[in-house]
Amino acid sequence: MDWVADFWIPVIKAIVVVLALLAGGAYMTWGERKICARFQVRYGPNLAGPFGILQPLADAVKAIFKEEIIPSHVDKVIYVMGPGISFAAVLITFAVIPFGPEVDLFGKQVGLWIGDIDVGLLYLMAIAGLGSYGIVLGGWSSNNKYSLLGALRAAAQTISYELPMAIALLAVVLIVGSLNLQEIVEFQGSWPLIILQPVGFLLFFIAILAESNRSPFDLPETENELVSGFLTEYGGIKFALYFIAEYTAMVVNSAIVTTVFLGGWKWPAVISDLHPLAGVALFLIKVLFVLFLYVWIRASVPRVRYDKFMRFCWKFFVPLALANLAVTALVVALA
Repeated sequence: MDWVADFWIPVIKAIVVVLALLAGGAYMTWGERKICARFQVRYGPNLAGPFGILQPLADAVKAIFKEEIIPSHVDKVIYVMGPGISFAAVLITFAVIPFGPEVDLFGKQVGLWIGDIDVGLLYLMAIAGLGSYGIVLGGWSSNNKYSLLGALRAAAQTISYELPMAIALLAVVLIVGSLNLQEIVEFQGSWPLIILQPVGFLLFFIAILAESNRSPFDLPETENELVSGFLTEYGGIKFALYFIAEYTAMVVNSAIVTTVFLGGWKWPAVISDLHPLAGVALFLIKVLFVLFLYVWIRASVPRVRYDKFMRFCWKFFVPLALANLAVTALVVALA
């Protein structure tokens, strides 16, 4: 057994990716507040460090040292497990996403990904659904009617919007002929799949907004109806875990969109083939672009009503996804 290649390099890559995701999720909170402030013609956070750059650190310190209170009426074990499940599910989702090519490191070829499996897309769909378990368990264990309603909403919209999301990815599989994310990126060496699947891109992007409970689909925690929904009984570091899980999920989902529809680190080849780090930089730029879309939508689109949100999924979204899949299958078969 080669301990360096088979053990230490994967461990180091995993640690670096986890730290990068934590930093990305933390600073996404700062970035969203600054961008929304510009949309609304105000300053946003600007006191903690230059341009407010230390605001995520200040928020983390405040959450860590806040008094830990567990209400007497909750199911204590599941109540504590809920935030951890949501946070862990987000981190392990990134394991199969390639964020760069192979690089020569100390005489060894090291791939810039943690795991390369043949069913990468299937893995993403399976793990992404686990995050909703943390929300459902947290809302149910809180023994609070508002928390329970938020948990039920989370379960319903996750189950509903996973269907069109999966159908949109099936159209990609039909075109590429593989579930492997490396092969999907390689397929996009000349043209990104957003050009071949514009409808699939829109379907998938709207579905991940619903999956990650982001505005205008943040209905499990809507404060004008449910106080704070599934988060009502949470505070301190447990609330912070839910909070950072949501923003880290934005980073992970943006990486998935980049990999599947925007060419990953590969497109355009004239840039990605210059140097391995150029491919990584290209990947990060695309991720930042998708994150900007997240914030832009939040600043521009009002929250929808829950019954209309569910009706939109089953009466319009799912039929559109099936039609897109049928047209894709016909074109692939004829071509």
